[in-house]
Amino acid sequence: MTPPDGTPPDGTPPDGSSSAGPGSHDGARDETGAAANGAGELVGGGNGLRPGRRHDAFGAGGSGDTSGFGRLVAPAPVLAASERPFGDPDADAVYDALERVFPQLGDAVERAVVDRGELTLHVRREGLPALAQTLRDDPGLRFELLSSLSGVDYPDDATGRRLHSVVHLTSMTYRRRLRLEVSVADADPTVPSLTSVWPTADWHEREAYDLFGIVYTGHPGLTRIMMPDDWIGHPQRKDYPLGGIPVDYKGATVPPPDERRSYS
Repeated sequence: MTPPDGTPPDGTPPDGSSSAGPGSHDGARDETGAAANGAGELVGGGNGLRPGRRHDAFGAGGSGDTSGFGRLVAPAPVLAASERPFGDPDADAVYDALERVFPQLGDAVERAVVDRGELTLHVRREGLPALAQTLRDDPGLRFELLSSLSGVDYPDDATGRRLHSVVHLTSMTYRRRLRLEVSVADADPTVPSLTSVWPTADWHEREAYDLFGIVYTGHPGLTRIMMPDDWIGHPQRKDYPLGGIPVDYKGATVPPPDERRSYS
């Protein structure tokens, strides 16, 4: 709301001049016309938003409020591989071993990323079964345990493949961990099943199928595990509605949250 004297909420005089004194950051502006607050962070001007910067709530400037309420613009993700050597002994050892014993590594792996001490191999689904067999059986790798398999939905994935199947492997022999990630499009959400390599993938894959709609080809019994067999949709996708859906449970009907009695 503009005060009676016509001064905008951010304190800028109506003629557009800065009220900040010499040496103050409040009047500083960059090449796009974005102003800086007292901490020197860009908060407005131009289009009013700066990717990856924190902005004052409701477009105000210089208030000290850096909550970024509804106006924080995150930078676009960069799909880049980590440079070799990774600088992590375990990650380098695993990748070196794969290069020696798995000649088709370049075709099977899109990129390798080391972040926070963890190695992630982004794998093309066609190369997943052979890579998984090598990771389990090779004496220099010995990833004997599939400890977790889950799904993730990134609707704005830069590659257009929004559904990701993420596998966490553990080598009990060498005390190492490894993550495999396979991404597929919603129009063709199929990923080869890993149950023949690691039997523990059985119920994990059923859960990812149930909640994300990822279809694991070759699975011995790919059925829903959480939702009823006739349930429509996959509840953990980002475009799935939150609430507003009546649920039948053991003969009783549970109304959607917005229709339940309020006790407050």
